[in-house]
Order: sequence, then structure tokens, then C-alpha cells
Amino acid sequence: MPRPPLPVEQVQTACLLTLTALAGGAALYWLRPVMVPFVLALMLTYVLRPPMAWLMTRVRAPRWLAILLALAAGFLLLTAAGVLVGKSVRSLASNVDAYEQQVTTLVRRALAWLQAQGADVDTATLESQLAKAPVGAMLMRLTNALVDLLSNTFLVLIFAVYLLQGGADAEADADPADDTLWQRIDDQVKRYVNLKIGLSAATGAAVWLILALLGVELAMVFGVLAFVLNFIPNVGSVIATLLPVPLVLVSPDVTWTTAALAVVLPGAVQMVVGNVVEPKLAGDSLDLHPITVLLALILWGMIWGMTGMLLAAPMTAVARLLLDQMPLTRPVAELMAGRAAGLNSGPT
Repeated sequence: MPRPPLPVEQVQTACLLTLTALAGGAALYWLRPVMVPFVLALMLTYVLRPPMAWLMTRVRAPRWLAILLALAAGFLLLTAAGVLVGKSVRSLASNVDAYEQQVTTLVRRALAWLQAQGADVDTATLESQLAKAPVGAMLMRLTNALVDLLSNTFLVLIFAVYLLQGGADAEADADPADDTLWQRIDDQVKRYVNLKIGLSAATGAAVWLILALLGVELAMVFGVLAFVLNFIPNVGSVIATLLPVPLVLVSPDVTWTTAALAVVLPGAVQMVVGNVVEPKLAGDSLDLHPITVLLALILWGMIWGMTGMLLAAPMTAVARLLLDQMPLTRPVAELMAGRAAGLNSGPT
């Protein structure tokens, strides 16, 4: 028996929500010079709020002093990150041509091996296509995106002042027994950000230490990139593992054993952290299906570039929680979580 058609009001509401989503995406793209620093400041406050609360409760520091000290810590944190990333960016930028040449050499060796095995490979066509591959341009875009993340430090700190002030007022007035939507969003994002920062720092340090002990060039650069790319779910860890491969496999001073270890050990670190440690500590904290995360990476990458990809997971989780509050959009929220069975009930 066919299902009855949807009421006119539901169709109108769905159309309005679609238009609102399109207009919101256009507004986010147009306002990204302001919205990106604001969202980065919001994420920074999740890192600074615990020490600020400790200063206010344990040390009995006035709120203004706790905020000032927290901002000073945030400034030092951003400055240290800027120095580290800047040094890594300069090293990578100065080696882009060599990196691109090593990628070309590695592919040519692979083609020669295939021909030796009797494979019918058109090397001339493949090499001409390889010459057009923008490997260096892709690396430069990645490094420029990292620089852009840290280029608005002053604006980020200005936003952080007001966010910390407002957060302190909200926490002072909040009832611990309340379980409002915004409280759940705040708890979920705070748990995700703090856990992701800790695990990403541990992953970056482990990758840097492994590559440095194996004598791989630019070990610090790849460690920093592993830290940053670990914020991109699923895809980032794969990219971070593959980035050192051309330098390792083509270097004449590296043995095959060292080359294998330089690929396998960082990959093992990424796999253990991403598939064992993080799920054990966080569980399914974001409640998002992997396909939803992948589509979110594409969408936010189109809107905000590299920054959007880094922040795609928590922002999509917030959107899912908001969609779950309205009967009409609840099936979309269930679909984003991978619970397709919830779609059968429809809006109520």
C-alpha cells in the first residue's frame, strides 16, 4: 500500500530548510575571514578553560586575572606552534623541488620494474602525465594553509577574550543538574577537542621520533604535519603516513630495511592511535557515520579550505545535534549517525 503524500506544511518546511542551508553555506564562505578566526578562538577556549577554572577555584585568583593568565598561556601556545610550524614550512618549501623530483624518480623506478616484469606500460605517456602532476603545488598549498591558520593570532585572541568571559559567566550561572542542548553540545565538543589535541600531539611526537631515529630527512616537518593532519578524520592519518615515502624510498643513504620501518612504524602508530586508543578513550563521541565524516570533509573543505577540513568533524557533530531537535529534520540526523532504520518512522 503506497504511503500517503506528505502534508503541504512539511514540504514547505523542507524547502525552506534547504534554502536556508544553501544560504548559510554561501554566508559561511563569504564571511570566512571572520568566521575562521572565531571558530579557532572557540576551539582555543576549550583548551584554556580548564586552567582558567583551576586558577579561579584552587588558587582563588580573580576572574580577570585568570582570564589574563589563560590568554597569556594561549598566546605562548600559539607562538610556539607558529615558530614550530613556520620552521617546518620553510624547510619544506626549500625542499619542494627536490621532493617533487624524488616523487618522479620513484614513479619511474616503479614503471621500469613493471616493464621488467613484462607489463605493457606506455612510459612516455605516463611520464608526460607525471610531469603535469602538481606535487610541489600541492605541498605549497598545504604549507600556505598551515601559515594561514596562524596568521590571525591577534584576532583569535580578541575573540577568545570575549568567549572566555562569556563562558565564565555561563558556568557561574549554570545548574550542574541541567541537561540542555547547548550543555550537551559544549560537553561533546570539549571532550573531542581536548582528546584530539592530546592524541595528535602524541602521534606527531612519535612520528618525529621514529623518523629522526631512522635518519629520515625533514623528520620534524613530517612530525608537525602528522600532528596537524591527525585532526582530519580517516584521511589525515593516511596522508601523514604517505608523505615521507618519496624521501625515504629514493634516498641513496637509506637501506630497504630502514625504508620499510619508516613506512610501517609511523603507519602502525597512526593505526593504533586511530583504531584502538581513540575509540577506547572517546567511544563514538561524535555519533557520526564514516561516510558522513568523509562528505563533511569535502563540504567544509570547499567552504573554508584546509581549516574547514580540520574543523569538519566537530562542526558536523554540532549540526547533527541541532537537526536532531526538530521532528522534520530528525531523520537526517539519524542518517548522519548511520542509523538508517530511524528513517522508517519519518517525522512525527
